[in-house]
Amino acid sequence: MPDLREDDVGGEPMAEVARWIGDATAAGLPEPTAMQLATVSADGQPSVRSVLLRGWDEQGFRFFTNLQSRKATELAANPRCGLVLFWHRPLQRQVCVRGSAAVLDREAVEAYWATRGRPNRLAAWASPQSSVLPDREALDGAYREMEQRFEGTDVPLPDHWGGFLIVPETVELWQGQDARMHDRLRWRRHGAGWIRERLAP
Repeated sequence: MPDLREDDVGGEPMAEVARWIGDATAAGLPEPTAMQLATVSADGQPSVRSVLLRGWDEQGFRFFTNLQSRKATELAANPRCGLVLFWHRPLQRQVCVRGSAAVLDREAVEAYWATRGRPNRLAAWASPQSSVLPDREALDGAYREMEQRFEGTDVPLPDHWGGFLIVPETVELWQGQDARMHDRLRWRRHGAGWIRERLAP
């Protein structure tokens, strides 16, 4: 695998993250923006799940979800979180982030909602995400009910659906190497800028 050297990267991590996501997309990997998001409950119990990264820039990482879901309620109680983007073969790369989540404004959520297909919009209305259901038929029935409710009309943005911006405090690029002599470069916030440092594998 190619080395990851200090001379290969800049002083701002999000530009490097964008480049790596571009490489994963160009490589034809399935779901190159799938990420693992870790949150912590009010009593300190961690949980992790896969979500789709829906935007990234110098501010951070964006994703969208039901605001009544477990991840959203945990982030409301404790915004500290972590995420991982992992691309196995052929790239052998991962991006590891620690930071805090902030709720996106309604304008940003509406802009993303407009890009979603009608079935996904209906599902956002039908699913009480993370709630216990008696069976599959309850979920399918709720979806059919939403199809009837919004038949012939646009499916509006529900009040219970929104998004988060994860503002990174540390960003690590990990490049796999032979004999587990991996390359790890980490950026951590320092005032208005970043400090870049190499970590042992």
